[in-house]
Amino acid sequence: MESTDWDARYAASPDLVWTGEPNRFVVEELAPLTPGTALDLAAGEGRNAVWLASNGWQATAVDFSEVAVVRGRGLAEERAVPVRWEVGDVREYVPPAGAFDAVLVAYLHLPAVELAGVLGRARAALAPGGTLLVVGHDVANLTDGVGGPQDPGLLYTPDGIVAALDGLQIRRAETVRRPVRIEDRTVDALDTVVVAARPR
Repeated sequence: MESTDWDARYAASPDLVWTGEPNRFVVEELAPLTPGTALDLAAGEGRNAVWLASNGWQATAVDFSEVAVVRGRGLAEERAVPVRWEVGDVREYVPPAGAFDAVLVAYLHLPAVELAGVLGRARAALAPGGTLLVVGHDVANLTDGVGGPQDPGLLYTPDGIVAALDGLQIRRAETVRRPVRIEDRTVDALDTVVVAARPR
């Protein structure tokens, strides 16, 4: 999907598409860290960036959907927190090297070559000792879970993400279950979660 497709999807809903609450793995992995500078790539409506700012981080959020960025600004204003917003396509966006203590890539599903480029630039954006968190729909969803793209070429595996993070120290790389409510029942979505750090 291109930016115009996402603009249309966000504009079609009067409410936030992804809710205003942060992803559970963002909270789990980043809450224990000392706040510093953070970059949220493909931030969507900004729920994770706003949570980071609410917890003392100097957050920058980048997304190619202007509608999403407008909604993110509104959420940040509602929560009275500062977030630096940029409209940009992360397939081309080059963040400043070594500038961020945390970089987040959450549910960004691209062909492998494009995703590797994003992850390479995310890796380069880390300051010494900085943490990179990558979360996305795992390929195992096709047989054992729910949600996410149905094209296996767009889905994650822990090994596939780790392979794009050469030079970082891998702290966590696994497929995890995420309970979700569908109609009147709870089912499991399967996510890849990878946490890596740039050596000091």
